Amino acid sequence: MSNQNPQQEGQINIELDEAVAEGIYSNLAIINHSNTEFVVDFINIMPGVPKAKVKSRIILTPQHAKRLVQALADNIHRFESAHGEIKESEQPQIPLNFGPTGQA
Repeated sequence: MSNQNPQQEGQINIELDEAVAEGIYSNLAIINHSNTEFVVDFINIMPGVPKAKVKSRIILTPQHAKRLVQALADNIHRFESAHGEIKESEQPQIPLNFGPTGQA
């Protein structure tokens, strides 16, 4: 009798708990990189408030960062095909002095 895995080969079971499913709003991302990783800090900055906190930090390998860019570009293309071009609005200058930019 063989012990068969109910999951097909190459599939991953991904769980999403309620807190993560709610998401975190971000209207600013700051990206730094070293020779081995990309660090993406997601921030929610409010107009007129001189201080903001990093809400989430994602650390990626260069290969995963490149795949993320490709996946975002593909999804933007599909979104615009269905809903029209995403217009970029002019943003007020945001001071980007949230701390030193170092290597991860």
